[in-house]
This record gives sequence, structure tokens and C-alpha cells, in this order.
Amino acid sequence: MLIDTHAHVNFKAFDYDFDEVIKRSLGEDVWMINVGSKYETSKKAVEIAQNYNNGVFAAIGLHPIHAQDEEFDKERYKKLALSGSEGSDKVVAIGEIGLDKFKDYGSFLKEQKEVFLKQLDLAKELNLPIILHCRMAHKDLFEILNSSPFGGSPTGRQLRGVIHCFTGTWEEAKKYLDLGFYIGINGIIYKRDLKEVIEKVPLEKILIETDCPYLTPPQAESERNEPIFVRYIAKDIARIKGIDFKTVSQTTFQNAADLFNI
Repeated sequence: MLIDTHAHVNFKAFDYDFDEVIKRSLGEDVWMINVGSKYETSKKAVEIAQNYNNGVFAAIGLHPIHAQDEEFDKERYKKLALSGSEGSDKVVAIGEIGLDKFKDYGSFLKEQKEVFLKQLDLAKELNLPIILHCRMAHKDLFEILNSSPFGGSPTGRQLRGVIHCFTGTWEEAKKYLDLGFYIGINGIIYKRDLKEVIEKVPLEKILIETDCPYLTPPQAESERNEPIFVRYIAKDIARIKGIDFKTVSQTTFQNAADLFNI
């Protein structure tokens, strides 16, 4: 079994064949979490997940690059998380949320932080893990995650989650590990040298993902990425760590099950 912990089959690239893509993945024992980037895609992720008895889950959230496009309505997202008879079982995380200083996005970092803090509050209220997006903003993110009340609380509901599409250094990865977070590894490894990170991060703290339809592994020989291609990420982690594929697939699946309560 494998699980793609960060897919976007709820995006427009899959409008005409998402059911075929999902069935193809489930047929190969590949589960998935479809992740929202704003309310519209979050809602679609939930709707898709509710069509399947098992193996397909959803995360809801407002991506930092959309912090100026959409006003975050906490109650609206909360209602979505709890919607329907199966809503609370299918929504397994708040995400993707975080900070992004790439290109012009840093010009509205203040708005990003305000939206991010509201979503951290929602995650704590619903006792859900978070899926963090961080691009060129690790220092800013560390400051927030280490601050009270987000670094811990009297209720014991400390934030937990994964750093999606990790692109930082080993030293930065270690800081996230010290906070209890998992490290998400995907096709960015074919664009950036993350060998040291993969070697040093314990397998028990790694999640695998595709970020489909983006970051397609070259081995896939496809322009569009799909959840089924997460196997290539698992194979390359196994190669870099010098362990077998089965160990990687089983351990990362269990990691996801533990974090997302699935």
C-alpha cells in the first residue's frame, strides 16, 4: 500500500477524468489526500472524497498565494470540515496553508500571516493536523510555529502536521522535526538536491506525495502527474536510504495513518 499525502485531483487539470484517475490509483493500492487551495477546491476535495468508501480523503484550506484573492471565513471552512454524514471522517487536515515569499507573493506577507494564524486556530479547534506550504519563508514560519499558543497549549493540542514539498536544508528540516512535524517528499527531488535531507530524516518522519498535477517524476513519461506516480518517489527514497521499497511504502503509509488518523 502507498498513500499520496498531497494530491490535487480536485484541480481543473482533472475535471474530465478525476474518477478514472482515482479508480486507477485505488486499483494499484494507492490511496490519496486531495488538498484544497481555496474554498472552491477545498469543497470539491470533500465532495470527491465522499464518493468513495475508503482510500480517498480531503484537506481544506486557503493557500498563502490566495490570501489576497479570498477572505478567509473560518466558520465557512469549519462548516465544510463537518459537512455531510461523512464530512468529519473525510476531512483529515487543514491545508495547504502557510507562507510564500516567492517572486511577488512576499509583497503581501502581512495578509498571508493573518490568514495563516486564523487557519492555525481552526486546526486547533478541530484538533486536525496541518499541511504546511513554505516557500522562501522558513524563518517567518519558525517564528510563528514556536510562538505561544501555537507551540503548545494547556489543552495539550499542540500543532502537528507535515511540511509539504520540503525544499530547505537539513538544518531547517531538523528544526521542523524538533517541533514534531513530518517532512513531505515529492517530485521536487528531481529539480533540487535533497539527498542529505532524505538520508538524515528518519523514515518514520517522512511522508510521500506527488503534488499532482505538478512535479511529475521523469520516470512517469507523462506531462501530468497523478497519485499513482507516488511510487517513483518511494523507490528513490529507498535507493537513497539503501533500504527496500516495501519498507518505505509500509512505513510512510503508517506515518500517514498515524498523522491523519485514517
